[in-house]
Amino acid sequence: MNRKTGTLIYAGAANIIIVTLGILMLYPVMWLIMASFKEGTAIFGDPSLFPKTWTLRNYAKGWNGIGLVTFSTFFKNSFIICGLCVICNMIFCSLTAYAFARLEFKGRNFWFALMMLTLMLPGHVTTIPRYIIFRSFGWINTFLPLTVPKLFATDAFFIFLLVQFIRSLPKDLDESARIDGCGKLGIYMRIILPLSLPGLITTMLFTFLWTWDDFFNQLLYLNSPQQFTIPMGLRLFLDSSGASSWGSMFAMSVLSIIPCFVLFFTLQKYFVQGIATTGMKG
Repeated sequence: MNRKTGTLIYAGAANIIIVTLGILMLYPVMWLIMASFKEGTAIFGDPSLFPKTWTLRNYAKGWNGIGLVTFSTFFKNSFIICGLCVICNMIFCSLTAYAFARLEFKGRNFWFALMMLTLMLPGHVTTIPRYIIFRSFGWINTFLPLTVPKLFATDAFFIFLLVQFIRSLPKDLDESARIDGCGKLGIYMRIILPLSLPGLITTMLFTFLWTWDDFFNQLLYLNSPQQFTIPMGLRLFLDSSGASSWGSMFAMSVLSIIPCFVLFFTLQKYFVQGIATTGMKG
């Protein structure tokens, strides 16, 4: 067996292993999608992946929601919260990252190190203090506890990511902009933001996905069904007494992952570029 044949065999075996692992990883998602088209009794009673009888009843029943609140309300609430969080993180985290990466001010290294320490602090440690503060403000059962903290760039991970990305940009661009009369804000708006687009897209994607899938914080602060988001809406289909609407829950789960897939695959090029270039210092 010559070297070329051995290389082809090795590449073919590697591809088979990768495809097999991909199928195993995607099987739960495929099962979820197929189960959403099954009759209620056949979801756990029929062992086959594909339904014997296809039905859209689960989607119609699930979209009607629980009681007077339809699932469209849950989608609307999730989009409002995610949209506000994305906008705030892209603006204020990038401003903070620009200050740490480009501006000289007293105690910069100390404050940056302090910010990095917050990454090592478990989020549950601050759960009770945050709840007490927001309850004293009268913000319980509103979107404010989920969105207002983003105005203060509280997500240190995105600040760190954008700092590393901005540091990879040549400082000569800043000097040229100053010669042309740009101030600090002008450099940020006209130089840093356009060149940091991949990093901003990465921030947007992570913020959207983490906020869209967040259940704990929304369960903590939202009480009325009119304020519920998709994760909490899906929970309403489960009943501890055993009368759970599995078909409706699976159907709405399928609809809930569509925005994530669309957003990721639409911006995949920028996301990969943002991850690949983060940490490269020019």
